[in-house]
Amino acid sequence: MNDDKSRPDEPNNRRRRTGGRVARNAARNAPVSNRAPFISRSLEPSNILNEEGLSLIERNADRLLSEVGMEFRDDPEILQIFADAGADIEGERVRFEPGMCRTIIKATAPAQFDQHARNPANTVTLGGNNTVLCPSWGPPFVSDLENGRRYATLADFETLVKLHHAIPTLHHSGGVVCEPVDLPANKRHLDMLYTHIRYSDRCFMGAFIGAERATDAIEMAKIVFGESFMRENAVLYCVSNTNAPLVLDANMSGALKTYARANQPVACTPWTLAGAMSPCTVAGTMSQVLAEALASLCLVQLINPGAPCLMGSFASTMSMQSGAPTFGTPEAGKMVLASGQLARRLGVPLHTVGTLSASKVADAQSQQEGTWGLMMAMFAGANLINHATGWLEGGLVTSFEKTVIDADLCGKVASFFQPVDLSENAQALDAIADVGPGAHFLGSEHTQANFLNAFYQPSMSDNNSFEQWQADGSLDSSSRANRQYKQILESYVDPGLDPSIDEALRSYIDTRKASMPDQNYF
Repeated sequence: MNDDKSRPDEPNNRRRRTGGRVARNAARNAPVSNRAPFISRSLEPSNILNEEGLSLIERNADRLLSEVGMEFRDDPEILQIFADAGADIEGERVRFEPGMCRTIIKATAPAQFDQHARNPANTVTLGGNNTVLCPSWGPPFVSDLENGRRYATLADFETLVKLHHAIPTLHHSGGVVCEPVDLPANKRHLDMLYTHIRYSDRCFMGAFIGAERATDAIEMAKIVFGESFMRENAVLYCVSNTNAPLVLDANMSGALKTYARANQPVACTPWTLAGAMSPCTVAGTMSQVLAEALASLCLVQLINPGAPCLMGSFASTMSMQSGAPTFGTPEAGKMVLASGQLARRLGVPLHTVGTLSASKVADAQSQQEGTWGLMMAMFAGANLINHATGWLEGGLVTSFEKTVIDADLCGKVASFFQPVDLSENAQALDAIADVGPGAHFLGSEHTQANFLNAFYQPSMSDNNSFEQWQADGSLDSSSRANRQYKQILESYVDPGLDPSIDEALRSYIDTRKASMPDQNYF
């Protein structure tokens, strides 16, 4: 591993001011450097199923895998891997004896592992009571108040990476934070990976579609971290989505195999909309989700026993009237809570999703749906939450305004899941005695000593009087968020990159781009 590729966190550059509203606004918008690399939850996960319900879902998943089976399309190697392990192969359909997948997974899959960042201070731990929050993934469009909804470009991608890096309540640089459609589809993954490496020193995701792109991610990570370090440590992150119901195609299986063999984490994630891609019931969907996850996780462990992996769940609902995806529903909340229980019984970390919304703008609908989704994922004990910020229009748009609104929500959630302070200072018995009956605590020594850190200070809320709000421009949440994301970008501090690593990455990218013609089929 190269020693000079990372640098410590920059010093706190918060400007200190005094005096009323100006000071409060400055403090609210100032960058925070002493950020936690991930959330360590003090609250126990919430259980929605009892032992009988969990056992029923597990039996149903085993029955689906043994009687119906799962198809692994256009990948004869996978069929041979499963055949060698004792599965029944019929064409591209693979059937498993009840309990086979679970036994293989539990024997070797790690319950917890680290994903290393090039700045060691930003390394994250996946598993146990830890939660990592990642930004939006995959939208082909971006939006902001000035420029509206538009196709994303590499410039937008770079801006989002810098914005996410400067947001203290996020923990991960993510992956396709938007789809830069101004670049050829078969080459843009190279530019996206480089942008994460160059403009952030947090953990990042690899390329997911196909073995060739996954290999590019691994080769670029070797340049950054060193091949020997990578053999023993996770530095990338792959999400392998099933094609529900009960299919894994060659694009996803190719990436899965490549990352597993490189000892890099794979989140095996059934992607379901109940009523369309799975049954329109929670129990039926969860049986299918578990079956698909079991087969995929089993494949990871057969390829490389002990390779890090996560059980993933992207399970939401659809409108039974229009067929449109719906988010923030009670049923989606039940499904993620059940997924958390099933992952814990399997002994692997849980990957899921956060502030999803079908809303077209950063409005009340987007925040109601997004808040529900993020809180349910946290109560489920999720270890990595994708789409924690910015996601609109059912995944078609990354919104700059919603990114910072969601980031404030992430901060509240992180604070809520910290333990209650029971120190002598927090008990405040002397303060209560000093103030006495019928008085107030506004001027007490205890309040003066603690007021700066007593409560979480939301960055997006306006708590002023109506008159003061009018005097400040009568700004709604989106307008305040527009102003704030620009202020956050102004606070961005370039983490730097070793020039020799930078040169090697650019050389690799140039060589790979020159080796293939431009393609824009997806």
